[in-house]
Amino acid sequence: MNPSLKVLLALIVSLELSFKVSLETNLIVMTLCLCWLLVKKMRPKAILTMLFFATLAAFTVFSSAYLFSDRKQLWYALDITTRVYVYTLTTACLTVSTTAEEMARSLEQNLHLPSHFAYGTLAALNIIPRMAQAVKQIRVAGLMRGVNLSFWSPVLYFKAILVALNSADNLAQGMEAHGFREGAKRSAIVKIPLTGKDWALFFSGLALLNICAFLLP
Repeated sequence: MNPSLKVLLALIVSLELSFKVSLETNLIVMTLCLCWLLVKKMRPKAILTMLFFATLAAFTVFSSAYLFSDRKQLWYALDITTRVYVYTLTTACLTVSTTAEEMARSLEQNLHLPSHFAYGTLAALNIIPRMAQAVKQIRVAGLMRGVNLSFWSPVLYFKAILVALNSADNLAQGMEAHGFREGAKRSAIVKIPLTGKDWALFFSGLALLNICAFLLP
């Protein structure tokens, strides 16, 4: 499915299930998402790790809605608890089958978002590993001078911000050197098609969601 339609479908599923109380629908969506992740060969360890952290959030929600609630409604508590897994798994299905580059290109070409937004998003994602390496270098440089820059040290983050500002300036100069002009019409090296099959899958997913949400108790 087209990356932009994947985003819209995941967003609609999350919003619709946020307002509709349907435990069965939540369970169906969770099962379909898990099957999709297995089809995409996501490592079981990664799935279990993701579900572990989701369970921490889900337990907090269940405790607030049932264990520490004056009106104990188990069905409602289970419904809003399983929503945590729905949000987690739908997001995982989106990220496991779509790269950041594909997403940015699709948002620019199919949803007609500004090009500086798409390229800025890609730049931010690609600079994260460099920033992590820069933080390590700053800490090592501090240790060589006998200064221990801990994780919560303001000095560490101040130096990291300076590195980020310098990297942003270099990135802007590099994009201009390669001919990037904000607002100018650009051709697409890699086109992300939006086909009839994509629309068919999108509306099929919406139809299945609404049938389950409104016909199941």
